[in-house]
Amino acid sequence: MPELPEVSYFKKYLDATALHQKIRKVSAPEELILGTKEVAFQQLQGDQLKESRRVGKYLFVATENRNTLIFHFGMTGNFEYRQGEEPPKYTYFTLHFENDFQLFFTCPRKLARVYLVEDAEVFRKEHELGQDALEASEEEFLELADGRRGSMKGFLMNQKIISGIGNLYSDEILFQSRIHPATAVNDLNQKELKAIFRNIEKVLLRVTKSKMDGSSLPQSYITPYRKAGAACPRGNGKIKKAKIAGRTSYFCVNCQPAK
Repeated sequence: MPELPEVSYFKKYLDATALHQKIRKVSAPEELILGTKEVAFQQLQGDQLKESRRVGKYLFVATENRNTLIFHFGMTGNFEYRQGEEPPKYTYFTLHFENDFQLFFTCPRKLARVYLVEDAEVFRKEHELGQDALEASEEEFLELADGRRGSMKGFLMNQKIISGIGNLYSDEILFQSRIHPATAVNDLNQKELKAIFRNIEKVLLRVTKSKMDGSSLPQSYITPYRKAGAACPRGNGKIKKAKIAGRTSYFCVNCQPAK
């Protein structure tokens, strides 16, 4: 599932292609991925995409007429901007522009969503989106963690607490922090929590850079070796797989000993 770094890349892609383009029409062959009734999207005709911002795993795109298009990418959502009316396979939403280009929103797994709202902040509240993972201060992060009893992995993935981190990068953050993903939040001391906070920014920014420029992740990252039985990138044994917080997790039992 696209997480904060991937959505940052989609933002960059949209900004470089569809932003400031005037919309000629909107089409959605099925309402399957629409979070708003299809008829509402017709008010975008003649409107223009003005600016975009990422909020966790969502991309908010404001228009000149003060509406906001909101994209959630589900498991396999993606943008494709090009000329030609013939849509790519698995296209479920298209913005047609007056320059004869189209922005196709594809999703093979059909789990993405597109919304059109008048008030983006109301949407955030209704969907209980927590503090963006790259906007929270250390003090705010420590307050959010205070008294929590669940696993640290579950805490990082809870979009109502911190928005933008999913299964993949929660594993990387905890590997870099040398914390077992099943460790209860309230079993961690201040030093350990501060290390996790620092690694949230470090990992998300480094992965975002990799998405933007195509560079490889550092060899010290577990993400490229994310397979049970693979060698720990630190040379401390084998990577183990386990179900934690309802998701398949990968970690090194030697680097990340259970408490």
